[in-house]
Amino acid sequence: QVQLVESGGGLVQPGGSLRLSCAASGDIFVIYSMGWYRQAPGKQRELVANMINNGTTDYAESVKGRFTISRDHAKNTVYLQMNSLKSEDTAVYFCTADVTRYVMGKFQEDDYWGQGTQVTVSS
Repeated sequence: QVQLVESGGGLVQPGGSLRLSCAASGDIFVIYSMGWYRQAPGKQRELVANMINNGTTDYAESVKGRFTISRDHAKNTVYLQMNSLKSEDTAVYFCTADVTRYVMGKFQEDDYWGQGTQVTVSS
């Protein structure tokens, strides 16, 4: 199986910065994409940022210019640098990865999720 472990969440004042990390481990053949979603209380989970292997990125409109996603392919790790944080960025942030494993002679592709890390932006 595959495990995703997030770190870096916490409490920060408006205008501050945080850096989230997510490391994938397990029987990974290749990771096609890694990204971040978030879910605020009473709201649906939404895409924050995603990066595929060729470097193409996708960002939610609300975070463009403030958040930057990056990957360390050798470490199977994705990062989310969050600057100029606003109270509306408060949410649980989830890491996700599109992973292909080689299982019993076959390639199997699945999406995996981390357990989430809380980000709170408040004065």
